[in-house]
Amino acid sequence: MRRQLDAIDQRILDELQSNGRLSIVELANRVHLTKTPCSERVKRLERTGVISHYRAVLNPSLIGMGHVTIVHISLMKTSENSLDDFNEAVKDIAEIQSCLLIAGQFDYMLKVRTRDISHFREVLGEQIGKLPGVMQTHSFAVMETVKEDDLIPMKG
Repeated sequence: MRRQLDAIDQRILDELQSNGRLSIVELANRVHLTKTPCSERVKRLERTGVISHYRAVLNPSLIGMGHVTIVHISLMKTSENSLDDFNEAVKDIAEIQSCLLIAGQFDYMLKVRTRDISHFREVLGEQIGKLPGVMQTHSFAVMETVKEDDLIPMKG
């Protein structure tokens, strides 16, 4: 069941999405609460799963993983078992950053991050092409990332 978030919860989430390392004192100041109520709200948001985890966001280019390719996947069949088998297997490929089941001309869209085109070719041939039920793949090399954001808008 979707939980209703009040305006203060939304402000807390906005602040933490921008900087998950804020201290409770700084967060409380930014959302105009005292420390204890702010801390209790954050703990409730964590306990109820609204905040699922915290992490560091890395600069892919600075760690040698700057190449991105979008891959469209068509499966031989889309029965529930076929989809489940594909879904489970795709989770084991570290280079796949996202896997989306799509309604349209193909079945899945993958975002694949690799060192370079040679590394992508290895991942495509040795892993993606061997996923259960794959009939066809179409790959699109990303030339430039114009916008990439995993922040969830709290208003709108």
